[in-house]
Amino acid sequence: MPSPTEWPTISVWPSVRCRDTRALIDFLVAAFGFEEQFSVPGEDGKGIIHAQIRWPDGGGVMLGDTEVDDAFHLALPFGPVSIYVVTDQPDALHDRAVAAGATIVTGLRDEEYGSRGFSATDPEGNLWSFGTYSGE
Repeated sequence: MPSPTEWPTISVWPSVRCRDTRALIDFLVAAFGFEEQFSVPGEDGKGIIHAQIRWPDGGGVMLGDTEVDDAFHLALPFGPVSIYVVTDQPDALHDRAVAAGATIVTGLRDEEYGSRGFSATDPEGNLWSFGTYSGE
């Protein structure tokens, strides 16, 4: 097994099923600073079948409405997810999230393992944790 310094650069893209993808993207951009990359509307012009948002420091999230007629995705369980995002500016991000109306569930704090961060929920109940810990 290679050492961490020899590991290839890998992007992980969580995928979030949404009741209202457009509203969630708007929230994630305003509250947390994600950048909208693109979105693909449904055939009828309603809803979003696929969208991508980028995290400024790398990686991103794929999103799409639950109402899209895709048997495989419709068979998956629906419910809140928990996503951890690395940031080197947790204090400023916390203040931005509060100003945008995010529900803070774990306030800004220093952890015993050296990370500083906070957790908040989005309007669909997903938990977003932000911190300085970037893994070992």
